[in-house]
Amino acid sequence: MVVIINSNLSPYFLDYTNLMNTTFNFIEKAIIALPMMFVIICGDIDISVASIIALSSVFMGMASQAGVNTFGLVAIGLFAGSAAGFLNGFVITKFGIPAIAVTLGSMSLFRGIAYVILGDKAFTKYPIPFAYFGQGYIGNTMIPFELVLFLMLAIIFGIILHRTTIGRKVFAIGNNSTAARFSGIPVNRVRLIIFTVTGLCSGLASILLTSRIGSTRPNIASGWELEIITTVVLGGVAITGGKGNIFGVVISIFIIGFLKFGMGLINIPGKVMTIIIGLLLILAIMLPQLIERLKPKNSFGKVKK
Repeated sequence: MVVIINSNLSPYFLDYTNLMNTTFNFIEKAIIALPMMFVIICGDIDISVASIIALSSVFMGMASQAGVNTFGLVAIGLFAGSAAGFLNGFVITKFGIPAIAVTLGSMSLFRGIAYVILGDKAFTKYPIPFAYFGQGYIGNTMIPFELVLFLMLAIIFGIILHRTTIGRKVFAIGNNSTAARFSGIPVNRVRLIIFTVTGLCSGLASILLTSRIGSTRPNIASGWELEIITTVVLGGVAITGGKGNIFGVVISIFIIGFLKFGMGLINIPGKVMTIIIGLLLILAIMLPQLIERLKPKNSFGKVKK
């Protein structure tokens, strides 16, 4: 449907080069959507991911100004993201504070640190090889390195979620964390790992984004958390936890990405796109509940099979 509408509105939409190049605009978000799927299935949420991108980018920028090479910058970006994610998970699991409260606070903390360090300035001097991660293609093809990296990660996350005991534990925690704990599942350890991996992927997204735009600013990736959560929920992951699959999330990623690309081709303003994304999130949350209420029930209040 998205392809048909956009191709009719603009003759440039189905151009192969345009389609490949537009993936640069949403793959960084897509990479974070993969662990965010685990977070939400677990019954939690993480709204600090965009701020982790900013924090990781600032640390990479500082290191780059000090002469650190490309491999060093990658290591710093991944470590900074992992550390921020671990901090979120540690506070949530150690002190029993709801994830939304902790990540709301860390969102302001991480973004604030970025502003304190940079102010109104920007880091722009990055090594030339560093640009490949966010701008490069595989060989002589027009297939972006970012896209291939995302597809590989999607396969890995999908296998973990649907084919391993870790995935079964995640679903069990999301369905009933108390029952999961009594059944011997180390609930807090699993949640801590998931938040740490979410931070790691945010650090990876920061590497790709910083590499793509070639600079670091304190407002980098601002507002991304809304679109990432929308993508996951539209992909069929229940916002209340315990339900979801990798296929729906991957499809949702490309639908939203190409939808925004099509809207850009017909000059729809960015603010209007934000409104549309917000409405999609509300609908994605409301629709499953409306469907559940409309299902016929028997005299005991249970849904008829």
